[in-house]
Amino acid sequence: MADPSDAAGPTLQSLRAGIDALDLKLLALLNERAALALAVGALKKAEGSVVFRPEREAQVIDGLKRANPGPLRGDSVAPIWREVMSACRALETPARVAYLGPAGTFSEEAALGYFGSSIVRLPCANFDEVLHTTLAGAADFGVVPVENSTEGVVARSLDLFLTTPLIIIGETSLVVRHNLLRRENALEGIAAVCAHPQALAQCHAWLANHLPHAERRPVASNAEGARIAAGDATLAAIASERAGAEFGLHVVAPAIQDDAHNRTRFAILAHPDRQPRPSACGHDCTSLVVSVPNRPGAVHDMLVPLKQHGVSMSRFESRPARSGQWEYYFYIDIQGHPDEPHVAAALQGLRSVCAFFKLLGTYPIDVH
Repeated sequence: MADPSDAAGPTLQSLRAGIDALDLKLLALLNERAALALAVGALKKAEGSVVFRPEREAQVIDGLKRANPGPLRGDSVAPIWREVMSACRALETPARVAYLGPAGTFSEEAALGYFGSSIVRLPCANFDEVLHTTLAGAADFGVVPVENSTEGVVARSLDLFLTTPLIIIGETSLVVRHNLLRRENALEGIAAVCAHPQALAQCHAWLANHLPHAERRPVASNAEGARIAAGDATLAAIASERAGAEFGLHVVAPAIQDDAHNRTRFAILAHPDRQPRPSACGHDCTSLVVSVPNRPGAVHDMLVPLKQHGVSMSRFESRPARSGQWEYYFYIDIQGHPDEPHVAAALQGLRSVCAFFKLLGTYPIDVH
């Protein structure tokens, strides 16, 4: 005789039992994948190749997103598989990642989003320390912000790129949601708001409207501002909810950024002697910094090779050369990889007209 519950459809108990059974199958498959990853790691170690290949991981995630039949959303695939790959890599040696600290910064969130949570976290006091820690070998990778959709470039990062031997091997972007945090769950009595200068600028209109008399106090990072505000009831901070939870603060006002779609782009840095330049994966970006002689038409001449060889430029920023002669460095992102003939030809032509030319890195574009 048929079970009467079958006619009425599955019960909550039967659905949960089905999920439990699938979870066990998933766990078995994940461990099977981990065993294969260990075998791959042993082969890599024998041949002296690196564990982390950003282009390979980008190709895996792209392939899975294309093959995804649903109902799982496509934008959920990347973070799930980044965690799986992070856990598998950590079976050998967890990646050591330096970023602007303390705990709860957007830089930490970007590092976890890119590498997964199975890493050794190395929070640093400032961007200079991030690069020094990575350059010295104490960290395998460094994560620094390079551009914000509201305030533009992060000037200190670009200035550091000019002289460091580190290369960009990846990028990630993050939706930045700023919150006003405080020990007291009220706006009254706030004497100063502590945050990174970029965050203060990104929340300028809200602060002018709601806290016009409060001092805007720049600090090394938003999470550092949260740490300071946790010790003084007259202070507030602008930071993430994670930073608020870390330091026991109330979210007095959520999402106070002036641009609802505020995003920050981060660069992933590594030493070329320890982490080779990623190979082409089909959706690559190449970053460089150049300068040209101070003569009429020099900037036009610099762009001609890109047009001639059909290479698209996605970013163009200038920074003073600090020579006292009104000279500038130009930071350029182009689409494509130097291993592609048309990109190689464009870079050769560009190099020939530049007084200074430095390839900062080439890497898969953000696939989140």
